[in-house]
Amino acid sequence: MKIVIFGASGMTGHGVLRACLLAPAVTRVLVVVRSPLGISHPKLQEVIHQDFTDLSAISEQLAGHDACFYCLGISSAGRSEAEYTRITYDYTLAAARAVSASNPGLTFTYISGEGTDSREDGRSMWARVKGHTENALLAMPMNAYMFRPAYIRPRHGAVSRTPVYRALYALTSWLYPLLHRLSPGHTTTTEHIGRAMLAVTRPGAVEQRILYSPEINRLGGDSGAAA
Repeated sequence: MKIVIFGASGMTGHGVLRACLLAPAVTRVLVVVRSPLGISHPKLQEVIHQDFTDLSAISEQLAGHDACFYCLGISSAGRSEAEYTRITYDYTLAAARAVSASNPGLTFTYISGEGTDSREDGRSMWARVKGHTENALLAMPMNAYMFRPAYIRPRHGAVSRTPVYRALYALTSWLYPLLHRLSPGHTTTTEHIGRAMLAVTRPGAVEQRILYSPEINRLGGDSGAAA
């Protein structure tokens, strides 16, 4: 299986990339990044690209893949709705169109978040924009899955690029086993998200298109969720 990853330099993308590189069924992983990751692996290929609204220049490299795992995203804090929409909606749809155009039957998974507003009419700006993005992806002719995790524990060196989140994870990481026992429906890890993304590429693995932490943990192997 050949996979494309967007957002591999982020916290969640780190976990997804690691899962793909470890999976025997994955033969190649293409990451689309603005700067090199600094990682060497026999399966890994990098494409350096700057304009995420226009991927036409790398269309040939995007061809021939079975799945696209889209992990690119930003915090809405301090951002206008226009800026947040450009990165959250425009970038995502540009990627989905580019990879689906040359890969019939592609599986596309998108990291969204618990609280996303599918009706697109709520008061929360980020939730509306995420909902708008999800709805557009689900309307496209591809096997699309929306991942809506709540609290994500970074694993195996994954680090958030958002300073406030990085500080939060540093302060609360030791509490994760307790949080998972008390609220298993709202907790997961970067490791489980990566494994779950691989799992949804298997025919019949899951029926629903919108997945929350319980489904993510089940598909990713819940026995280690609190580890």
